[in-house]
Amino acid sequence: MKKKLINSTRMPVYRDAGFELTNADITGQAFKKETDNDHWPEHFIYSRYRNPTVIEAEEVLMKFEESRWALLTQSGMSAIDTALSVFQEAGDSRPWLFFSEIYGGTISYIDSVLKNRRGINLHRFYPEGMRYDLDKFKEKMEDLKPSLVFFEIVSNPMLIIAPAREIVDIIHSYDSIAIIDNTFASPYLLKPLGLGADIVIHSATKYLGGHGNITAGALCGNDQQIMKKAIEYRKYVGHMISPDDAYRLNTQMQSFFLRFRRQCDNAVTVAAELEKSELIEKVYYPGLVSHCTHSIAKEIFKKKGYGAIVTFSFKGKENKHKRQRRDEFIRAISDHIKLVPTLGDSNTILMPVEPIWGDRYPDPGMIRLSLGIEDTDEILSVIKSSLAGII
Repeated sequence: MKKKLINSTRMPVYRDAGFELTNADITGQAFKKETDNDHWPEHFIYSRYRNPTVIEAEEVLMKFEESRWALLTQSGMSAIDTALSVFQEAGDSRPWLFFSEIYGGTISYIDSVLKNRRGINLHRFYPEGMRYDLDKFKEKMEDLKPSLVFFEIVSNPMLIIAPAREIVDIIHSYDSIAIIDNTFASPYLLKPLGLGADIVIHSATKYLGGHGNITAGALCGNDQQIMKKAIEYRKYVGHMISPDDAYRLNTQMQSFFLRFRRQCDNAVTVAAELEKSELIEKVYYPGLVSHCTHSIAKEIFKKKGYGAIVTFSFKGKENKHKRQRRDEFIRAISDHIKLVPTLGDSNTILMPVEPIWGDRYPDPGMIRLSLGIEDTDEILSVIKSSLAGII
């Protein structure tokens, strides 16, 4: 039962490892009811199980995603582990299907942990160029009949937009579970549970936190049985976020919609400007008509925006020249835009693609730009001046 202890507008930070249970009868009741895994328990027991500060932040995210429940974890990867692990059953050899265009850390996790350590029967679905072919996806589903399918609304770093509603409908037509990573699109652009997704995942480190000073993850859903299993798994493996981080995340989420709207506006302006440059070979941004999945983005995002990431590549007679231009640009802009291996920060940051993704995206001239909330004219001025000095 939720209790307001003081006349504060914010839930305080409960750093308690264990909570007072008063007497033996209440202790027995608390532990007996703990197996029910209610989201807000009548009696808190231990902060690895549930914590009031954490639940308060989870309820904010529930409003964002319009979900019946949300669970916070200490990182995006722990959220992914929780979401996937609740569907792993001993003796169940049915395959799991993952779209190929997903976060590199997720790819490493499914290969190293799910496949090599847990023996999950894994398969991948690849796009045709820069689009997902739904007919081929149906063929893949018919061939495999997987129990679970995992995909991202916006791929990283090529920003391929998935036709989410159609994909989820196909997944459910085979009685499979649909798990969607919504980090790049965020609840501002799309709420996948409304399309029928079973679980939605976020790296809350990115746009929900938005200040580059916290790591957190989240999973949201509507099915209460899935929630109970997820609470149990999070409790036993220790994926609970700390109350301090939950408190900070809660305060940062208050400005989420303002921040992300501004970041989307900056991204579409920067993408259009980069596309004009004679130094740039290609700009990948779903808000541009030139992007292969622009029409899909326009339909599913309802013109609210197209995300805050812009990927672009420098021209060059050969790879050596492309790499040289990339490095010159990074040096020229470094006083204003830093190279930081993350995204979603309120400051604009960048990352070269080839050194991170290697053979997957070997173009040495490619850069992923994560737009912040700075003044648009200031960002454009910095980019233009940095491009001007490149040979």
